[in-house]
Amino acid sequence: MIMPRAVTLIRSATLSSVAEYAYAATAPAGARLIFLAGACPLNEDGSTAAVGDYAGQAAQAFANMRTALADAGASVEDVISTRVLVASTRREDLGTAWRVIRDAFGAHDVPSTLLGVTVLGYEDQLVELEAVAAVLDLCRGGEVACGGGLRATPGVCYSGIVSTGLITSPW
Repeated sequence: MIMPRAVTLIRSATLSSVAEYAYAATAPAGARLIFLAGACPLNEDGSTAAVGDYAGQAAQAFANMRTALADAGASVEDVISTRVLVASTRREDLGTAWRVIRDAFGAHDVPSTLLGVTVLGYEDQLVELEAVAAVLDLCRGGEVACGGGLRATPGVCYSGIVSTGLITSPW
């Protein structure tokens, strides 16, 4: 079964095309939002991965974000926005971390903010990746879950949200 996606990326035709990400994203009413803590470049033993390596830390932070998403019932394609924090005043270091994150997202060019910061929380930490995701949970019968305990069957549109059928009450 193909899982429906909650996230719609929006690309502006009136803003600069230089940005390597969508300028906005939406999720329908009833989507379950997942707010992730900043994914840090930590190994399983708690040590900082890739000390001194912006690209290596960005890759580990992305891998840890992917794990946190999976634990919450989501995937990279469900991410609706990110914030990439890089401990550096050098634009080149920010660019190095950004390219790793951007490439890891692939075609899902989620809206993102890239920030240079003074220091991050862990010893030798250079990169942190925050994310928000949105998912459409399915009921046991395969219907998309709606807010308030209601269920919708595929194919029917409610308030502009295409679902897959009739809303039924859990009562």
